[in-house]
Amino acid sequence: MNEDYLRRFFQRPPISPQKYLTSRGSIQTTPTKYRPDGGDRYIPIRESEQEWAFKYASISSHPLTDASNNIPARKLFDDHTNAASNTQSSTSSTAQQQPNQQQPTHNQQQQPSSNSMNNNGSVGNNGPNTGSLPLEETGHDSVTHRALLKNELLKHSIIDVRSDCDSTDSVQILQRSTPHSLFKYTHKVPNSVGGSLANAASPLFSSSPLSADSQRLLKSPRKPQRKVPKNPYKVLDAPELQDDFYLNLVDWSSQNMLSVGLNTCVYLWSACNSQVIKLCDLGNENSESVTSVQWSERGDLLAVGTHKGILQIWDTRTQKRIHNIKVHEMRIGCLAWNDNVICSGSRDRCIIYRDLRESNNVTEKRLNAHRQEVCGLKWSPNKEYLASGGNDNQLLVWSLRRNEPIQTYTEHNAAVKALAWSPHHPSVLVSGGGTADRSLRFWNTMTGQAMQCVETGSQVCNVAWSKHSPELVSTHGYSFNQVILWKYPSMQPITKLSGHQSRVLYLAMSPDGESIVTGAGDETLRFWHVFSKSSNQKTVRSRLDLHSCIR
Repeated sequence: MNEDYLRRFFQRPPISPQKYLTSRGSIQTTPTKYRPDGGDRYIPIRESEQEWAFKYASISSHPLTDASNNIPARKLFDDHTNAASNTQSSTSSTAQQQPNQQQPTHNQQQQPSSNSMNNNGSVGNNGPNTGSLPLEETGHDSVTHRALLKNELLKHSIIDVRSDCDSTDSVQILQRSTPHSLFKYTHKVPNSVGGSLANAASPLFSSSPLSADSQRLLKSPRKPQRKVPKNPYKVLDAPELQDDFYLNLVDWSSQNMLSVGLNTCVYLWSACNSQVIKLCDLGNENSESVTSVQWSERGDLLAVGTHKGILQIWDTRTQKRIHNIKVHEMRIGCLAWNDNVICSGSRDRCIIYRDLRESNNVTEKRLNAHRQEVCGLKWSPNKEYLASGGNDNQLLVWSLRRNEPIQTYTEHNAAVKALAWSPHHPSVLVSGGGTADRSLRFWNTMTGQAMQCVETGSQVCNVAWSKHSPELVSTHGYSFNQVILWKYPSMQPITKLSGHQSRVLYLAMSPDGESIVTGAGDETLRFWHVFSKSSNQKTVRSRLDLHSCIR
């Protein structure tokens, strides 16, 4: 055989060894085991360290946020503008503002129609509610992608992912419990034709390049994604609703009755039949004005705080005032019921604890620890502790048995008005700070330790927990004026609701725990459906909570 025939047979390029020699006779490049031109000394090698590191790093990456420049990274406060109206509700899901576009002005936004509360409580209903995909939709896909890579590259045998809450991801990875060998030397081949060789699920007959575990992972059923309506289902006009951060003028009773303080008057709106009742007018009594309202737990009594520090108790069934007590020297900005006991917080920096069953002042208790106005009061679920927030940036926790606060938190940098105790974890308390703070902070009142802090980017006006699921809702002021639904404890925003033209200062929850009403200085009340009842509710009880034990 000649040399040309051998070169064509082995498909080697006609390269002379003298080409690799320099003028001095030395080799230009260091010879390696891998020869691109082939040959007798060809030795296959493993992947290089760079290639393996690239594949391994792709397991922990988020392809849905890093793959394309056309998809913007999700920030905490993306600006979503609703362009839906009554006649264009079918196209509302596609009329969202792009990230690089400017926000339209107020007169360009089409708002749902609303009727005045003075007109028999009729409301303006929007068109069909348009659901928005939750922000954890992309998180679920990202974790599924990482689980798929772990199956194919690291043989982790992950067969399912769950949409349960987790501290790091919005989904939880489930791994197959059956152990498997790290090294597999042979594949068992059946002797008979009717054995496992005839099984269609056998990897020998599979046309998919993925392993059996990865195929089960992709075929596993996904939990239906929640769709929260972006538009309010009712809008009420509330003329003269004050734009004051320190007031609490809206509350929803257990009897499905909404109370609203408008300047000098208190109105009652029935969520059952939309009937409006004017309960009282304080303008005839020394030019008073309403600064706070709060329903009792039974829903038959309404406490009204006034600008001059007078506490009034009204029986809403008979529409008669049964108590008129001068308790503070300045306005009463917040109220909180505990059975027959009413607590009031005032601008005079004092908290007064009073039992309405006693006619004298013997049962009255004064709590003095705040250095400025008290603007938030909330009782714990077991009614043993009272949380108070003030304009002095302090959050205090009180016990019924002591006149001094048992816990003091000073981490906030602005007024603390937003307060809420978790119904699922009775010792967990959340608080929100004002414009200079803009954060939600979680506290373990059992140990007195801070749990976590979430920066929201805007003034926190109110916060409330869901009764049915590990979620909470917060309302915000400057500069977004939004309502945000959060997933706890990951604190990932599920959705953000826009519509108010000014600070969302007021928040109340319906007795069924599914709807909320928000009020703002734009003189509107908006009703949102944000929560849904779950079939399996679990009550978490701490072993340190001894109040539920029998002694």
